[in-house]
Formats: sequence, structure tokens, C-alpha cells
Amino acid sequence: MFIHEHLDWFCFHYDKKEVLSALANVRYYQGKIIGKMDSLGFFLKEEALLSTLTFDIIKSSEIEGENLNKQEVRSSIARRLGINASGLVNSSRDIDGLVEMMLDATQNYKSPLTEERLFSWHSCLFPSGWSSGHKIEIGKYRSGEMQVVSGAMGKERIHYEAPKPERVEKEMLYFLEWLNGETEVDSILKAAIAHFWFITIHPFDDGNGRIARAITDMLLSRSDNSTQRFYSMSTQILNERKEYYMVLELSQRGDNDITKWIIWFLNCLNTALISTETMLESILFKAKFWEINSKTIINERQKLMLNKVLDGFEGKLTSSKWAKISKCSNDTALRDIQDLISKNILRKEPQGGRSTNYELVK
Repeated sequence: MFIHEHLDWFCFHYDKKEVLSALANVRYYQGKIIGKMDSLGFFLKEEALLSTLTFDIIKSSEIEGENLNKQEVRSSIARRLGINASGLVNSSRDIDGLVEMMLDATQNYKSPLTEERLFSWHSCLFPSGWSSGHKIEIGKYRSGEMQVVSGAMGKERIHYEAPKPERVEKEMLYFLEWLNGETEVDSILKAAIAHFWFITIHPFDDGNGRIARAITDMLLSRSDNSTQRFYSMSTQILNERKEYYMVLELSQRGDNDITKWIIWFLNCLNTALISTETMLESILFKAKFWEINSKTIINERQKLMLNKVLDGFEGKLTSSKWAKISKCSNDTALRDIQDLISKNILRKEPQGGRSTNYELVK
């Protein structure tokens, strides 16, 4: 039996002693992160917010096997939040839709979650009405059955089977009534339960995982009482994707005791909060870098490339990559690099190899 086949399956319970112990750790690190962010200036907070939201959207899509262009996501967020960021590019309609959903969830976290709002999010995810080459039902609950299946044809394994479509509207009514109602449940525990409850109903044709994570972020924003997101749950879920699906399946095949799920969720969130400290160090390093070099003469191509390196340039930095990204000749790229070497900003990587690679002087 799947959990939703039990009578009053959504009357969840859990081991309070075990859960409260894990929750205390989360609250400790949550307070620590919020305290650190409060000590930063306005522009550093903006940079941290932009970085967190960018990674959150990218990683949430990666969980579903979709790879998004980082610069497009970052640019779309910056434009919508009115952040003055360098190197903005045009973004696709699909990315703009994802960004619109995430910002509505986190910036309007105090607003009730209604059917209309959920349908709007779903329409944002699939502006063309298609997903992976298939026409899907947009902006309404699914009318077909839903199974999570893996394996080759003829050897399929059913991991989960969602409630029948005729039950979906009623199940969502219970869910939204609970989510929008006043409860004594801690807001972080509410995020854990809501994620599990929504993904178990699986109300849409597609996009259920991304919407579940948007609901999670909305409730975590409520727990922070802030529109500013400085940690990414989606990034950590991606890192622990195998365990995520394993504990989800285990809990969906059980009764309404969801202790294992909540403990996993809290531990995952705790790791996400700890990882945020590393991100903050990167942001502070970038701010310090530009503070030190505020009077250094740097052209626009150099500024563009240095920001890419500071944001985590993927792969090795070579003169040919410099030329391609900054749209200049190889000779111009080499002159830009040599100029920065003379200013003690870049240096040749000591490893050497077939092509010369460059890195920041730390």
C-alpha cells in the first residue's frame, strides 16, 4: 500500500523527541547565518541574494535533469529585483517563467497559497504548454493517472503511484487549508511536511518537484521572516538526490509516521545552512577584491572576465576562452591578460600543460 491509500493518511505523526533534537541544530545554524548577513552592507546582501537565488533555480532544474544557463538565470533575477549587476544578458521565456515562480514564492511569502497561485506557477514553468516534446495540461490539476517508474521497457519498476485524478482536487483542498491555516507546527517542520504532502499528491502533469521546492522555499522564507534568501535547499537536495528519492519512496510506502522523512529533511537543511558559510566567504572575497582594486585601471572586457572568475569560472581560464567570451581577438585577449599580470591580479598557473592557464592572485 502507498501512504495515500490509508484512511486519513494526511494526519501525519512523528517522533517528537528525535525531530526536536534535529530541529534545534537547524535553528542554531539558521540564527548564525542570519546574524552574519545582518552584519553585511546593502550591496553585499544584494550579491548574496542574487547568488543564492541563481543557484537555487539552477539546482532545482538540475534535479529534473535540466541544465540552465547561469548568466541567463542571474540576469533574469537581477532585472526583476532591480539589482544593478554587471554582465547582464537576455534570458529565455522558460527561464523567465522559472524566475517569476521562485520570486513570487520567496518575495511574497506571506501571501496565502491558493489554487489560482499554484496554477499560475505551473503556467510559468511551461509557457509553451509542452514538456520534453509532450503536450501537457497547463494551469490545472492533472486528469490522468501518475506513476513514478524506472527501468527498461518490460522490466519497469513502479516506485510510486499517486492518488487517482478524481481525488486530486479534494486532496489539494485539505492540503491548502492546512498550509494556510494557523497551526502550532514549527514553520520549518511545516516546510518539511508540506514538501512531502504536495509531492505525494502529485497534482500536476509535470513540474511537481519544482513546485514542491518552491513551496518549501516559501515556507522557509516565512521561518526566516525575510524575503532575502541566503541558503539553497535545492542545491543540497541535488547533492543528496539519491538519498532524497530513497527516503521519499520509503515514506510514501509506509503509514502516516513520517519521522524518517522529517529527519532527512532537517539534516539536509542543516547541511545547506553550513554550506552557505562557504558561499558567504566567496562573496566577501569578491567584495574585498573590488575594494582593493577600486583605483586600478581595468577595461570593460577585463571587468567582465574577472567577475566570471570571481563567480566561479568553470574549467581553466585560457586566452582563447577569454577571446571567445569577451568577443575580441586572441591578441587583444592576451594583452588584457598580460596587463592584469603586470598589475598582480592574474598569474600563470604553475602546473603548465599544452596551453597556458591563468588564475587569480589570492
